[in-house]
Amino acid sequence: MDGGPVTVLVVDDSGPKRYLLVNWLTRAGFVTVEAENGTAALERVDREHIDLVVLDVRLPDMSGFEVCERIKEAHPSIPVIHVSAHAVDVVDRAQGLTRGADAYLAEPIEPEELVATAHAVLRYYQARRRAEQLAERLAALADATVEMHATPNFVRLLEAAASGAARIFNAPAAVVAETFDGDCLAGVAADPHTPATIVPWVVDDTGVPIGTRVRVDEPANWALAGWPDGDTVTVAASRLREDRTPLYVVVPTATQTVRTPVLVQLAQAVASAVEAQRSFDEEHRIAVTLQRSLLPQRLPDVVGLDLAVRYEPASAQTEVGGDFYELVMLDGHLLVAIGDVAGHSLHAATVMAELRHAVRAYAVEGHQPGVILDRVNELMRNLLPTELATICVLLLHPPTGVVRLASAGHLPALLSRDGRVEFVTQSAPLLGVRAPRPPDLEFVLPAGATLVLYTDGLIERRDATIDDGMAALGVAATRVDDDLDDFCRRLLVELAPPEIHDDVAVVAVRRR
Repeated sequence: MDGGPVTVLVVDDSGPKRYLLVNWLTRAGFVTVEAENGTAALERVDREHIDLVVLDVRLPDMSGFEVCERIKEAHPSIPVIHVSAHAVDVVDRAQGLTRGADAYLAEPIEPEELVATAHAVLRYYQARRRAEQLAERLAALADATVEMHATPNFVRLLEAAASGAARIFNAPAAVVAETFDGDCLAGVAADPHTPATIVPWVVDDTGVPIGTRVRVDEPANWALAGWPDGDTVTVAASRLREDRTPLYVVVPTATQTVRTPVLVQLAQAVASAVEAQRSFDEEHRIAVTLQRSLLPQRLPDVVGLDLAVRYEPASAQTEVGGDFYELVMLDGHLLVAIGDVAGHSLHAATVMAELRHAVRAYAVEGHQPGVILDRVNELMRNLLPTELATICVLLLHPPTGVVRLASAGHLPALLSRDGRVEFVTQSAPLLGVRAPRPPDLEFVLPAGATLVLYTDGLIERRDATIDDGMAALGVAATRVDDDLDDFCRRLLVELAPPEIHDDVAVVAVRRR
């Protein structure tokens, strides 16, 4: 309504009086429509855009007081001015105002008084609507800010920002920003109810200063969404630092108020969320680099065996995890170990490194898997008394396929051969727990068979049990790809969720 024509509904059963009121209001610049009774007035209010009602108190079908009450129940934001030539005493005026009217004029009415009263109540309602709209937009901005900061990656952040902008302004919206790898993308929301999409988009950032600037632009320069016909777009550009590229929030100009306060705050909130995501991603890359440096850098070449490993860090976890694996030839035997230290932190990663090196050291001394675990457990209990870990250690003799295996609370290894799978289970306490351990398992890995070891990130899903995950692994591993790397990769694709919430390590050993 701000800045546009104001439509006034004049309700009076007297034709001459209605004509007079309409004439005064029209000369003052208002658009007028008429109704001669309460029923007609209520119908017009329900089906047409009405900004103000001038309402006689006495009508042939119902009282003006009742009409006012019903208007206010259905449309509380429409102001009502009572006019009356009969109900003019204090009790009548009090009743009219008590039952919802915003003003009460008793005849004789002067034209200037009517017009001034109309402008006064409209100013109040316009200010109230602006305040209510601002409050609604700020609440939506708070929700959008929380959603942006909760996203796990840059693309999701851009989608949340575009969807949030569309909800805030109840209109199409676009948010354009550069990824940390230098690609420029736009999140586009066609309306508040449609999920945002991501498209490539290039913007000339030349001359954009630090801070937040707002400008009006032609929709053709931002042909990202179906902008309303006949309107321009308002673009907020926000840049936090000289070494950062600006980002842009684009919305229809008709949605904006003076000084565009919410748009400016939204652009700053998006910039802040992008900067936080950038820091998060940089820390995550450093963490992953550190974790990978603690794992074996290459696999041994072993005659008669094919080896493959796959390690994927948690996609939404900045801190490094405690998953680890080991493959090394010692005195004619292949040592294979896989484990998981409880927790996700730099400390968990350092514990993981200590355990891995301890396993190697005790294996070099010539101990069997069970003895290795006993000694590692004793080491943990003395030097790392608050830590817990699971681990599976085995020694494989390649010429004969003989395997000696010991586990400490780890998930059972899987044996796949000729389309059949079985789990090699050994119940034993975790590392860090003082309890008797069972003797080593001894079995033969037949020619053509594949042994798979893994950590729980491969089979644990938030929407399924561990038994469901192991059953799914059994189905996926009935077929082993010719290329063992492809096999490990396929297991992750088929079993791990799209966004990995826990580190995943997979080791596959196939005897030719």
